[in-house]
Amino acid sequence: MGQFKISMKKQIVKYLREQISTKLENAKEAYQSGHEHATEPELVAESKYDTRGVEAGYLAGAQKKRVEELKQELELLDEMVLDHSTESVSVGSLVELRFNDQTRLYFISSTSGGSMIEIEGSVVLVVSAFSPIGSEVIGLQEGDTFELETKSSESERIYEVGKIV
Repeated sequence: MGQFKISMKKQIVKYLREQISTKLENAKEAYQSGHEHATEPELVAESKYDTRGVEAGYLAGAQKKRVEELKQELELLDEMVLDHSTESVSVGSLVELRFNDQTRLYFISSTSGGSMIEIEGSVVLVVSAFSPIGSEVIGLQEGDTFELETKSSESERIYEVGKIV
């Protein structure tokens, strides 16, 4: 399996955890600040048209929701199985996909898609299992193909599944 190693997947998950943890800390700070601002005495409505306090409360509520979402993303990463031995693509798989004579590495994640990471000299694209590529490739085996319609062109892209780890 050469370049495919469980250690690569662990490094990818570590990177994703660090990114989410940073976002979580920032979101916690934003929530705390927003919550404190929303409860300030100066924001008591001076008239029925004064909605500053209500708006600040909505913002704090949205920030609290973001904190919870990020906590869930960390839990999903912690629950991901990386050392599964399967012949088909699943969440936690590192897979080669070929398109137009190019081969790229994709890591199928339960969350946090959209990242491009360099690991051990290889560029890995992290895609969510719920993304167009992620949802199409799940369950496929080496040598299988799938078509993906793109917004930028009226044609479909045909991908071939290569090595899977």
